[in-house]
Amino acid sequence: MPPRARSVVIDAEHRPRLEALARSRTAPLRDVQRARIVLAAADGASNAAIARDLSIRESTVRTWRGRFAEHGMAGLGDRLRPGRPPIYGPDTHLRIVAAVTSELPEADTVWSHRLLAEHLHEDGISASQIGRILADLDLKPHRVRGWLTRRPDPAFFTKAAEVCDLYLHRPDGSVVICVDEKTAIAARSRKHPDQPCRAGRIARREFEYVRHGTVSIIAALYVHSGQVHTERIGRNNSDTFIDFLTRLDQRIDPTLTIHLVLDNGSSHTSKATRKWLRDHPRFQPHYTPAHASWLDQAELFFSILTRRLLRRGEFTSQQDLADRIDKFVTVYNRTAKPFRWTYDGRPLKAA
Repeated sequence: MPPRARSVVIDAEHRPRLEALARSRTAPLRDVQRARIVLAAADGASNAAIARDLSIRESTVRTWRGRFAEHGMAGLGDRLRPGRPPIYGPDTHLRIVAAVTSELPEADTVWSHRLLAEHLHEDGISASQIGRILADLDLKPHRVRGWLTRRPDPAFFTKAAEVCDLYLHRPDGSVVICVDEKTAIAARSRKHPDQPCRAGRIARREFEYVRHGTVSIIAALYVHSGQVHTERIGRNNSDTFIDFLTRLDQRIDPTLTIHLVLDNGSSHTSKATRKWLRDHPRFQPHYTPAHASWLDQAELFFSILTRRLLRRGEFTSQQDLADRIDKFVTVYNRTAKPFRWTYDGRPLKAA
């Protein structure tokens, strides 16, 4: 005759916790299962019925029913299991943390498991054990994430709003142009030809390549038409930039005011450039805030150029690269449209 099932009573304090646990989709399965066993037992179900409903063994039901009846909520936790006592105690853990967070290796710039094991040789700890301890502590000394200390600029959002207002509301009798440079574009060709993609296999590319030098360009993006004008440049300095502005001055209807959106590059902010702009008052410069060149829409065009031509292109010479860029711009301008700009320069707030 099977033993009589233990009587289970759940008080008002613990029932809501057990019911929430029994419904949980994120709690460990063993905890959810134990909560369901106890709730069913408290409702008068037999061990056999609970085991059948939960697709578990009847002995499992008997175990957790009995532990709850004897110890309450504390009885639903796992008991300490027999095994070898820990070899490396809190002191060893603290020395590992101290080394990772406040020291550097003697000659290296980052700790590895092997270097930490050598550093803590007195503890006799292995590199693999250090790896397990670091994983348990969620410490990853091999990883680093970059961040930027932005120079304080009390007028940051004022400048941003000024640029965005030009994008959203073009002043009458004017044209808005974003100007920027893309320098040191590498002209490279592969030593061996690519293998095109085919069914079941992606395209393949040889790692080795030949360098043919670099090309630099300057671009003017007409914000409200989307058209782009680019020129190859030899040097990125004030003289080159002023020459480019002079040619823009000759190309654009003299009755229009030219609003220039520029980042804070040295060629854009030099004394020579500022003097030229003062001598040509129809050019109205608008500088993006420091570390906010992403507000310059010319950067969007450079991103498109990189994705669609430069990243996977092969170029046999500097002139070949320059010609391919010119052809890309010509084709791009056939269907160019203004970017859909919605940001108005105000601080973004979480919804």
